[in-house]
Order: sequence, then structure tokens, then C-alpha cells
Amino acid sequence: MAKEGADMTEETEHMIEKNLGKEAENMESSSVDAKEMRAVILAGFGGLNKLRVTKKTMPEPQEGEVKIRVKACGLNFLDLMVRQGTIDSPPKPPVVPGFECSGIVESVGENTKGFEIGDRVMAFVNYNAWAEVVCTPVDFVYKMPDEMTFPEAAAFSLNFVAAYMMLFEVANLREGMSVLVHSAGGGVGQAVAQLCSTVPNVTVFGIASCFKHVAIRDSVTHLFDRNIDYVQEVKKISPEGVDIVLDCLCGENTGKGLGLLKPLGTYILYGASNMVTGETKSFFSFAKSWWQVEKVNPIKLYEENKVIAGFSLLNLLFKQGRCSLVKAVMEKLLSLYNQKKIKPVVDSLWALEEVKEAMQRIHDRGNIGKLILDVEKSPTPLMASDSTETSEAGEEEEEPEGDNDNKERMPFIH
Repeated sequence: MAKEGADMTEETEHMIEKNLGKEAENMESSSVDAKEMRAVILAGFGGLNKLRVTKKTMPEPQEGEVKIRVKACGLNFLDLMVRQGTIDSPPKPPVVPGFECSGIVESVGENTKGFEIGDRVMAFVNYNAWAEVVCTPVDFVYKMPDEMTFPEAAAFSLNFVAAYMMLFEVANLREGMSVLVHSAGGGVGQAVAQLCSTVPNVTVFGIASCFKHVAIRDSVTHLFDRNIDYVQEVKKISPEGVDIVLDCLCGENTGKGLGLLKPLGTYILYGASNMVTGETKSFFSFAKSWWQVEKVNPIKLYEENKVIAGFSLLNLLFKQGRCSLVKAVMEKLLSLYNQKKIKPVVDSLWALEEVKEAMQRIHDRGNIGKLILDVEKSPTPLMASDSTETSEAGEEEEEPEGDNDNKERMPFIH
């Protein structure tokens, strides 16, 4: 009996080992069969060392969604704030950043109409744009004009839609009016300048770093260094002030902007980049920016006939459901593009593995126009060695602070 029991035990162990072997083979086979893609992962809030390129399971479209093989993605200042965790209600890491992309339709989900496999499209994405493949609701997807390149499309949607809606939907820009725009050399700033040129006799006052002036001086009427007292310079030209102020900085510029408004003028805040002064979140910068904001008195607005407004395109799309309004604006913008009246300005192209260096360029306020992640671009060898792959959870050794300071920057394409 003892021998029989021992034989049964030995046979049972052999069967377990055999089954485990089969399960391992099945798991190995399924992992090989599973479709994977490259993606930029934000492992946690903080500095540039929280970003890594790694492998991730490829998404499949749900009902009403479009699956896009991404060719290019846009980088925005908002992405820096997401990385630092300074935005309101940030997503829980790990997360794939990015809100806009362009590419080719690879498949569509059930009950998804209007797009076919092979269509060239640009799209808004509620995160997850910095990857080889994205899935997004059909309401956020738009067909690209035949002449538009993928980098141009990735530079078009967010910047031009935001600029158009602020100028025409919020501030009601008309012939003969004047506009002051901060960060005139950035993607939104250049979109504002181009859209203003489609309206007769509009005066554009641009504020930008002095090293950008040569490149952008023809896009605006008057150009001032951001470090001088631009209020006095504007008033020398237009003593009454301006009709529209577009502010992406916040802080002390809020009070200056309100002070520059003519009666019935509109001040629009659409960002708070003054809160970002270093690679990681600074509570001092946040507090300073908040403290410098002039406390708005509604009675004073009433007495002076001034309007103050805020604008967030992503909230309008993803939280407030105004997809149909944005679609109508996009149709007008594509018509202007086809008429060759507007054209997105692309600063430079970067590989996914070069996302840290691309983001540093935005930190340095060095870009003129839009920075683009080119998904098919090969990284330079120096930067490729820095893009160590990690798990999706972002488990990696953190780089020493200042490590990026010793690295060369890539040559810019545009």
C-alpha cells in the first residue's frame, strides 16, 4: 500500500510538472502572439527621468472608436505640467502622455462610421497619444487634407482650434481690432498671428524672447521682448490699449493684461506657464504666480466695461462634450488651410526616444512653432542609449540630477 501510494504521488508530481510545462509554453506562445507597441511612459510625477520608452500592449478599438497607426504626435507646454503633476486632477501614473496625433486608420470599432482603413487622419486623444497606436472616439478624429504632412497635422489640431475659438468664439475678433498675444513664437502664438491675418486691418502685438524676434517678426505687427515693460511700449503705439489679450503665462501678466484692455475688451487666460520654472514642480513658483495674480473685482469689470474669460480646449472636448462645436471650427480651419491662408509652423522633429530632449527644449522656451514626436524617426545614437526600456510600471534606476546637461542636442530639422 505504501509503495502504491508512493507511486501515485510520483505520478501526480509528474503530471503537475507536465501541466506546468504546457502552461509555460502557452504563456510564452501567447506573449509572442500578443501585439505590442512602443510608447512613452510617464512612471511618476517629477523630472525628465520619469519618462521612458517601453513596450506596451497594443489597444483595440471599442464601439465608436477609431484605431490609428500613429505617424506623429504633438508636444505642448501642458505636457510639461502633466509630467510635473501641477495640473488639476492629474491621472494616476503610469500613464502614456499626449493629447494629439496624426496617422493612418488601421481599423474601426463597431458602429463607427465616416472613416475607412487607410484614411489619413489627425485626432485628439485623452492621454495615450505618444505611442505607435492609439484608439480614440470617432468624434475626436478628422480627415487630413491631401497636401498636409503628418507632422503638420500633429501641429495643427490643438493649436489652431484653440487659437480660432479664443479669437472668434470668445473674443469676437472683427476688422480693425487689436490683439496682444504672449509667447508669440510658440505653436498657439503663431496660429493666432496667422488667423489674425485673415481679418482686415487687425493689429497684432507679439511678446516673445528676443532671440526669436528675427524668425517671427514678419508674422506680427509689433514685437516686444518679454523681459521689458511691454505695457508702456504698447501704450506708446496705442494709448487706449488693445481689444484682446491672450495670456498663457498668468501671474503678474494677468493684471497687466487687464490694464491694457480697451472698453469692451476681452482678456483670455489659456495657460499658466509661469508656474513652471524648473524641471520639477516648484511650490514657490506656484505660490508666486498665484500671489501675483491681480484679484479680480467684478464691480471694477462692470465699471470699466471689460471682459475676463478662461479657455481650455481639452476640457471643452473631454469634460464638457462640445465635440460638434470643435468639429465645425475644424471644418473652417481646414478650408483656410486649403486656401493656403494658414499653415502650421513645425519647430523640429524628434524620435520617441528623444522625448526628454524635446521636452527640455520646451522648458528652455527655445521652440518657434510646434515640437513633434516622429514615431518613425530613428534616434541619434547618443540619445538612443539613454532611452532604456522599462516595465510599464516604470521601474528603472533614476538618473543623477543634471545628467542631461552634458549631452548634445540633436540637430533640428526645421
